[in-house]
Amino acid sequence: MDNLNTHNPGSLYESFPPDKAKALWDRFCFVYTPKHGSWLNMAEIELNALTGQCLKRRIGNIDIVKKETTAWQKSRNNKTAKVNWQFTAEDARIKLRRLYPTLDS
Repeated sequence: MDNLNTHNPGSLYESFPPDKAKALWDRFCFVYTPKHGSWLNMAEIELNALTGQCLKRRIGNIDIVKKETTAWQKSRNNKTAKVNWQFTAEDARIKLRRLYPTLDS
């Protein structure tokens, strides 16, 4: 789950009576995505690529901006660019150890 502000107990209490909100909250085990590994970071990576590869200059006409960004988008989609995450599950178990339960004998 991402870190959207509605993904917390308060949002349930805003939508349901207290007893229902508490019952719903108790049914879930939320595991939040790290902020550095969320969809937002992927969007930021793409926007940085767009800026660096296409918009890093003065363009005085909105029609040219639309044309250039559309061409960039088609090119980027044809390349099927992917994000190469370096953060492994083992890294997560170290950095986010409070979220990973341990099984003690």
